[in-house]
Amino acid sequence: MTELPEYRRPWWHRWTGLFGAPRRRWRALDDRQRWQAGLVLRAVLVVVLLVIAWPLGALVAILMAAQYLDPYIPNEHAWARRAVVPTIIAIVAITYPFYNESLGEMRLFGAFPDVNTAVIMGVYVIMAIGLNIVVGYAGLLDLGYVAFYAMGAYTCAWLASVQFAGQDIRIGAVGVGGTTPGIHISIWVILLVAGLLTALIGILIGLPTLRLRGDYLAIVTLGFGEILPQVANNGDNLAGVNLTNGPNGITPIDAPGFFGVNFQQGSGSFFTGPRLYFWFVLPLVMITVFCSLRLRDSRLGRAWIAIREDETAAAAMGVPLMRTKTWAYATGAFFGGVAGAYFASFKSSTFPNDFNFNISAFILSMVILGGMGNVWGVMFGAAFLAYLNQEGLANIGHSLNQTFGTHLEVPLYQFGIYGAIIVLTMLIRPEGLIPSARRRAEFHEGVADTPLYDARHDTA
Repeated sequence: MTELPEYRRPWWHRWTGLFGAPRRRWRALDDRQRWQAGLVLRAVLVVVLLVIAWPLGALVAILMAAQYLDPYIPNEHAWARRAVVPTIIAIVAITYPFYNESLGEMRLFGAFPDVNTAVIMGVYVIMAIGLNIVVGYAGLLDLGYVAFYAMGAYTCAWLASVQFAGQDIRIGAVGVGGTTPGIHISIWVILLVAGLLTALIGILIGLPTLRLRGDYLAIVTLGFGEILPQVANNGDNLAGVNLTNGPNGITPIDAPGFFGVNFQQGSGSFFTGPRLYFWFVLPLVMITVFCSLRLRDSRLGRAWIAIREDETAAAAMGVPLMRTKTWAYATGAFFGGVAGAYFASFKSSTFPNDFNFNISAFILSMVILGGMGNVWGVMFGAAFLAYLNQEGLANIGHSLNQTFGTHLEVPLYQFGIYGAIIVLTMLIRPEGLIPSARRRAEFHEGVADTPLYDARHDTA
């Protein structure tokens, strides 16, 4: 093992001269023993830092832990270096419900998100990653993504409520009375069914748009996004069947559960309802991230990126445009349907007014803000805007009113604020806050050609 360069040595290496015997023992060790001993010391230091930095926020703890663990992981153990930060993030996320109330307030933004807000942030992260497959990977501008969200929510409502009271079907439902009419299937089964059914809807929506590009594609997807909410709003009498219960929506919807524990009721003071919803949205987010990353690096993902960069060249190189685009719509729709089903179960209701165009624009803003094509950037953009929508803007308004003595209702201007954020992002950093290396290169290196007018003007 080679010696670490000076800039990678921890600060306490400079103090070893104060201790003669420990220093001699350290020099007597071979490289392997020295690496193992140093790793143990760093692990202890990480624990201390986590305890000290915990009240300051999870982000500080993550950064400190990553900084003090990385230098002692050699190249032959690169897998360990890659696993350090994800492991710490997982620990911080799983234990968040236990310490979020003890965290101090953020400047301007106020308190950290509560557990209910964290669940909503997780749902929006899933939807944003799904839309990123369509927009960020394949370059297909979709302004009707809310249709997939709506389809997933209503699938959950049909299969886990009293909407079809004439039926009596029960498969794995938890916390549903024996005399309750309707269809009651386990939410975990419904998530998969909602994803598959929504993927089918994505294929049906995608097929008519395969020959379209740019603005024409955006307009058609916008139309589909407006059709399904109208069907939900007027679906209380479709050929004599009450499918969606019209403007009244469908409520209540069964909650998830396992081993007899219902999420809405909880079990004691430890397994409360919000905590259970939060702990189970985390695996859904992890599965979505894993699938998105694997798809990006697969043959299909490279075909999506080829279509995004130059559709004509991709077709000339043998990429099947129709099949590839259809897979993009179906995959993005699948995750949108899963998120919609889980969110409907979390709210225990679904209404047509929940699926207007603003939701599609909101999710697209998350993708643009974070960085199209980069999963981590999209996750940040989704979590940040979802937090602003749920708590952040209200907290900002409260802080401003206390500071300046005003009576400004900041949440009333939420869409104007989101629009201003996107405009500033496009002007200052068009590739997004955390873009992928490829997208950054496209924006900064792909605009070097001299326009024809300027070239003629220069030679004149």
